[in-house]
Amino acid sequence: MSPNRASSRLGLSTSEAARHLGVSLSTVRRWSDSGHLVGYRTPGGQRRFTVEQLDEFLASLSSSGERRRQSVA
Repeated sequence: MSPNRASSRLGLSTSEAARHLGVSLSTVRRWSDSGHLVGYRTPGGQRRFTVEQLDEFLASLSSSGERRRQSVA
């Protein structure tokens, strides 16, 4: 099985999620630990995230930024 196929079946690793979001690996870990970014852990303890979860997280960041800007204006 190719690595891409395994990743799509299991979800994205933290490094793949960091690349998808355009942030550092430690930022993904920090967001995951604080509950801002919800994923799951494999039986081996590795974090995994679906692309859908990451895209929803990005959308929530941009929509909360819009609300914040509107409330300031």
